[in-house]
Amino acid sequence: MNHPRIEVAVREHAALGEGPTWDPAGRRLIWVDILSARVHTYDPESGRRTVMATEQHVGAAKPRAGGGLVVNLRDGIGLYDTDGAFRWLVHDAEPGRRGNDAAVAPDGALWAGTMRYDETETGGSLTRIAPDGAATRVLPLVACSNGTGWSPDGRLMYYIDTPTRRIDVFDVDGEQVTGRRPFATVEEGVGYPDGLTVDAEGAVWVALWDGAALRRYTPDGRLDRVVRLPVRRPTACAFGGRDLRDLYVSTARTGLTRPHPLSGSLLVLPDAGQGTAATAFAG
Repeated sequence: MNHPRIEVAVREHAALGEGPTWDPAGRRLIWVDILSARVHTYDPESGRRTVMATEQHVGAAKPRAGGGLVVNLRDGIGLYDTDGAFRWLVHDAEPGRRGNDAAVAPDGALWAGTMRYDETETGGSLTRIAPDGAATRVLPLVACSNGTGWSPDGRLMYYIDTPTRRIDVFDVDGEQVTGRRPFATVEEGVGYPDGLTVDAEGAVWVALWDGAALRRYTPDGRLDRVVRLPVRRPTACAFGGRDLRDLYVSTARTGLTRPHPLSGSLLVLPDAGQGTAATAFAG
């Protein structure tokens, strides 16, 4: 266990802060508050912030290669242009279901997860969205589709269905993933695995919902580091900043009767490691 410096990047009262993503073109950190239907941005050099309201609960927001954002909404995948104009890329409404975490693969496709509001065990899925909007459901019948990320060489994909307590790993073959197998398991009593990011050494960082901590697993699945946090419900993490060495952590306060004053804020661990450049959605 180590004791890095933990700072507050953005003091906020997000109900369900999620999905921090570094946008290298805009030199900003993008994150969402799912239940408040808000997309936040933060420029760590200038301190400038923006907040954009969406019409639906928003599980994730990622930069697009040509500017603007791709968003994982309640009823499907939407696109925002640089002028704020919105259009649907994939409209797939299902009562009682919403978009959750999402990530962009090295080939520029979006992998978008869903879950049911009542968290039914088989009510969610993980779908690959090609830049032209072609959707391929890769994993049906999941409970709470969460962290997704790729090894630095793009040959492995990591994935979390939170109630399983596992981080799983797949082999990547072009647009396909195969050979699903457990990579690491989070034992009972220390929280649930939520969002993840992969650093330049191929290690997997995982936020522990209800665990007040981050964990780092080496490429062979060994627990390497535990970082204790002041908030009970960290949700996801991502490297950002000019040199991709600062680890940003989104947090939540939903469901807590006495949340910590920083619950819902965006935290940062300066110089926590070395991240890799995120790929923008190619659509």
